[in-house]
Amino acid sequence: MGFALAAEAAQQGAEVVLITGPVQLHIQHPNITRIDVVSAQQMFEAAMQEFTSCDAAILSAAVADFTPTVVANKKIKEKQSSLTIELTPTPDIAMHIGAIKQPHQVVCGFALETHNALEHAQAKLSKKNFDCIVLNSLTDQGAGFGYDTNKITIIDVTGKTVEYELKKKTEVAKDILLTLATLIQTKN
Repeated sequence: MGFALAAEAAQQGAEVVLITGPVQLHIQHPNITRIDVVSAQQMFEAAMQEFTSCDAAILSAAVADFTPTVVANKKIKEKQSSLTIELTPTPDIAMHIGAIKQPHQVVCGFALETHNALEHAQAKLSKKNFDCIVLNSLTDQGAGFGYDTNKITIIDVTGKTVEYELKKKTEVAKDILLTLATLIQTKN
């Protein structure tokens, strides 16, 4: 979804900084600056650096919540029947971005919930100081990861909730960007 959003925003004239983890997707546009990262920590550092100079942030990446406390520098041999890996929380990029957001900036988060989806998305919107949140569907065939289509619900900070039909991610990107444009206009 992030690449569709970046492409559409650039097409509409925005200067886009796309911070992406390891993917096999390619994007070419003179308005897009791509920053490739391989870890949650690198994504956090890039996002914090770039956010201070932007008008809006769309936080669509599914960043890992945890990382191994100790990273092996070579293959772990199969010597025992079980292995315990200690995990450490990664920085909550969305929480940090929301905390430093300035009055003129707009932040759009994403949620993927398995139960009580609207309730959990609304709580995340508030907790992370988002201006809107995009709730992705897990239950609809053809929506989400691995498809070129998605079905979303957008909730804004006023509580306005708009549910969209299943459509191509390029069209979903237009819906999200229209919401962002409206939110930006209300802040200026």
